[in-house]
Amino acid sequence: MQDEYLTRCVVDPVSRKFFLYSNEGEERVVDCETVEQFMAVLEMVRDKCDDSTLAYADPLTKNEL
Repeated sequence: MQDEYLTRCVVDPVSRKFFLYSNEGEERVVDCETVEQFMAVLEMVRDKCDDSTLAYADPLTKNEL
């Protein structure tokens, strides 16, 4: 049995959400209620995720995540 791991993390700063995708097809959304919560999660994500996993939503267009 193989461990599940994060394959992509999309940060949407406008909506203060993080969209997490795993190698097994799981999708999770972390919805931050405050700017402080968002900044704390963002700091952790930037620390733990490599550049190939981390992406940012385009605030000027409506993206399909």
